[in-house]
Amino acid sequence: MSDEHILSERPEIHDGVLVLRFNRPEKKNAITRTMYQRLTEELLSANRDESIRAVAILGTPGVFSAGNDMADFIAFAMGGSLGTEVLDFLAALSTMEKPLVSGVDGLAIGIGTTIHLHCDMTFASPRSLFKTPFVDLALVPEAASSLLGPLTMGHQRAFAMFAAGEGFTAEEARDAGLIWKVVAETEVEHATLACATALAAKPPQALKIARDLIRQGRPDVAARISEEARWFSAQLKSEEAMQAFQTFMARKR
Repeated sequence: MSDEHILSERPEIHDGVLVLRFNRPEKKNAITRTMYQRLTEELLSANRDESIRAVAILGTPGVFSAGNDMADFIAFAMGGSLGTEVLDFLAALSTMEKPLVSGVDGLAIGIGTTIHLHCDMTFASPRSLFKTPFVDLALVPEAASSLLGPLTMGHQRAFAMFAAGEGFTAEEARDAGLIWKVVAETEVEHATLACATALAAKPPQALKIARDLIRQGRPDVAARISEEARWFSAQLKSEEAMQAFQTFMARKR
């Protein structure tokens, strides 16, 4: 199944791999509430479907995702509802039981970056840029990145990415442990799908046990996602966030 902005390719096409693609290139694959809901449904379904042995997440040429759709943030700041779609997606992502592989070509902003902290292997092209301008928008880290970032890359790199808002090249992201490999832009999809297919072909129970053991060293991700979300929601209502959004929108005109 698929909708306009999230495309889903079933495991029978890809030898046991569910392929999910962001497909909103005209908006740099910015993720709307509807898109989050669709992703959540796909991930939860994948956990229940024994024919799915791995999941691959891809963007479009030149952009993985520019992050959360700013219109949703601004609507909430103006008194609207943020909904549960984002947190539902983060819960599904962080508790995914099947191997997750991602491929990045181009921009990976905000959650377009933090999503890879929950992936098992990520491939990226040399022209990729990983950046989380949370503080620049008067917001805070999300997706447990304030926890997983320092564990993955150490304090200074994590601070540079998630607090100072420094952009990381693909090589810098690889050196920081955020991604697995840098490949040519023409090879991102092939490398991502080849990796996911290889994982799907392994003995599933042994792979699950190995993956669970490796991930057991992570502290309580769910608690950190909830804590970040409380601060994130509070900051969205702040005066400094409104000023940052106005500046951002003025630059977009």
